[in-house]
Amino acid sequence: MPLAQPAAATRLRFSVLGPLTGEAGARPLPLGPLKQRLVLAVLLSRANTAVPVDLLTDAVWPEEPPRTARKNLQVYVCTLRTLLGREDGPDRLVHSAGGYLLRVAEPELDLLQFRALARAGRAAADSGALAPAARLLRQALDLWQGPPLADLRSSPAVDAEAQRLEARCLGVHEHWAETELELGNAVAVAEELAELAERHPLRERLQAARMNALHLCGRQAEALAVYDTHRQLLARELGLEPSAALTARYRELLARGRTGPAAGRPERSAAPDGVLLPADTADFTGRTAELRELVDQLGDGSGRVAVLSGPAGSGKTALAVHAGHLLADRFPDGRLLVRLRTEGGVPRPLPEVLAELASLTGRSGTDPAGPAPADPGRAAALWRASLAGRRMLLVLDDAPGEAVVRELLPGHGPSAVLVTSRSQLAGLASVHRITVPPLAPTEAVELLGRIVGTGRIGTDRAAAARIVDACGLLPLAVRVAGTRLAVLRHLPPAEFAARLEDPAGTLDELVAGDVAVRARLDSGWRDLTDQGRLALARLAALPLSLLFTLPEAAAALGRPERLALRTLESLTDTGAVTSPAGEVTAHAALYALPRLTHLHARECAATTSPGPAGLGAAVLNTGSLGPGSLRTAP
Repeated sequence: MPLAQPAAATRLRFSVLGPLTGEAGARPLPLGPLKQRLVLAVLLSRANTAVPVDLLTDAVWPEEPPRTARKNLQVYVCTLRTLLGREDGPDRLVHSAGGYLLRVAEPELDLLQFRALARAGRAAADSGALAPAARLLRQALDLWQGPPLADLRSSPAVDAEAQRLEARCLGVHEHWAETELELGNAVAVAEELAELAERHPLRERLQAARMNALHLCGRQAEALAVYDTHRQLLARELGLEPSAALTARYRELLARGRTGPAAGRPERSAAPDGVLLPADTADFTGRTAELRELVDQLGDGSGRVAVLSGPAGSGKTALAVHAGHLLADRFPDGRLLVRLRTEGGVPRPLPEVLAELASLTGRSGTDPAGPAPADPGRAAALWRASLAGRRMLLVLDDAPGEAVVRELLPGHGPSAVLVTSRSQLAGLASVHRITVPPLAPTEAVELLGRIVGTGRIGTDRAAAARIVDACGLLPLAVRVAGTRLAVLRHLPPAEFAARLEDPAGTLDELVAGDVAVRARLDSGWRDLTDQGRLALARLAALPLSLLFTLPEAAAALGRPERLALRTLESLTDTGAVTSPAGEVTAHAALYALPRLTHLHARECAATTSPGPAGLGAAVLNTGSLGPGSLRTAP
């Protein structure tokens, strides 16, 4: 069938929250044969994000792709480009280093509208505006027309995307129910959740909302039966008990009968059975592969530990928080984040961290029979014991070293730990390590556009590419640059790009309010020993933004290649040096200083006195340098 071509001014409209459909104006769009629709479904499910070619190939040919798979995929993409047309602007469907990216505006895709309404609803609820929050969440749920992509789920890759969408819908349903209960609308909640809770019997938050709704409707026996059925199912299927929060709520209902909280509002659970994560980043961009790896590693209930490592500003914390929110349904006993450094970047001692955990959780790290022990070792042991049997996600942010982290890791049980650190924490055994690289150029430009405004960036994409490149493609720097450009509405992007490209002024420009990229880099510089700072300063004399070899590094360091290699490996462990190429021999490897780290090291070397106590007088005989010797002890 020949494909209709929408007029340039015709509004497109797609739906994935149900069967895949498309419209141009009031006319249905012919979306083509099955394989082409599978491609479109995946692109729309990840709209405005680069989708790897391998993922599209898996969606179309789940078993063994033919030799012509890539060519066939290009044909489907070309046909979709014709179908989508242009609207006096760039192509909607473009190819980049990260894969294929389909540009869709929020009014054109029900999934984007759903996400926006859900975000607005959560924000309204957090600010106490319960009635608007319930209305917004209801509007988000009303966009659903049935199981997502129901006609295409024979493809495992599409089915996985659909399951991800369903999980997000369930989370919004739970938030809506809790908000309506706080408004006193228990009858509506009880009716809506009846079938939903039966279809998802293992979602504890859903069962808790149904219990509360039935209780507030006066259906006490049914509310208690929900808990008992859930408890038996958990024991039979997973060998687990309900969370402490749900059990406490059951006992409360059992004891008080029909008497409920004032105004019919259920009491909110205290941590850790709630969320003590920072708010998710609304404009989070990219990191598809890392997120999938994190969800696979931490979400299976086997109590694993993952370490996210990368230089300052690479977005480790934002990635960890985003993953924590995505894993909401996997950790019913709570998700919390604890920072292992002060605001000034100073490592926090173990007793202080344990005291914070005790305060946040109300019981962790303390003996139920008495006050918190004075011995940090015993307090740590009690903390680890408190995690046994509980499904909790602990995010340990900005770890300075292995020692404190090691004390906080659960010995066994279903709880998981996600650690962020500039170092790879090589001393930790049996952990899954993920290096957080800079953003891909297309992702960095997309992030900048979300902050500044796609219209303003779209008028000069070349300048946008220069800005993100000058930021070293680091999310923190791109975010600061975007915020600064958004505030300075009079400043042309090309002029701001020229400022950032000037090495003498880059770090001075990367300041937005109380957020300064230089402060993060200062913390990483302080983490190094005198030998490490000296080595980094010497490497900073190499040409800016160029890869260098081991012989070139040895010449800059003034060391034999054997010792220079050990220095490079130690600096790589701290995140100060990267090795962008794949696995090769030491002599064939290429190394790099991230642009902002490079500029900061030059700045520090120039401002540190060369006298007896200065950088120039640091231990010059660095023959003892080895892995880890360039990082200070925490």
